[in-house]
Amino acid sequence: MIAALADDEPLLTDPPSIESISAITLSTGDMAHAVAFYERLGLEVVAGGPDASFTTLAAGQQRLNLTAEAGRGTPAWWGRVILHVGDVDASYRAVVARGVEPEFEPRDAPWGERYFHMVDPDGHEISFARPL
Repeated sequence: MIAALADDEPLLTDPPSIESISAITLSTGDMAHAVAFYERLGLEVVAGGPDASFTTLAAGQQRLNLTAEAGRGTPAWWGRVILHVGDVDASYRAVVARGVEPEFEPRDAPWGERYFHMVDPDGHEISFARPL
């Protein structure tokens, strides 16, 4: 369906068909520190690494990218990456055992997920969650 925006500019009113999210890219001021953090969460480096300016980590079939932005400081809060896991409580115990300090223990949210989250070295919030 096409609606007119102006006399000569059409506006497509049907949204695009999005199949999936390919990757999320986060900036980091310290690639080595960020890579170590995400490896402790269980993600695997598939390209780049601690000394690279761009790193890709696997989160199941999805990808999390890190881009080095040294000297730009920690960004203001922007949102949260939510990673679904099979068992939130077991994931909590695993990341704590690997030296990660989540913000709180797993809890049930009013929106229908069990979750906990942590903050990465650059201030990005990362949640592990599972629908109830």
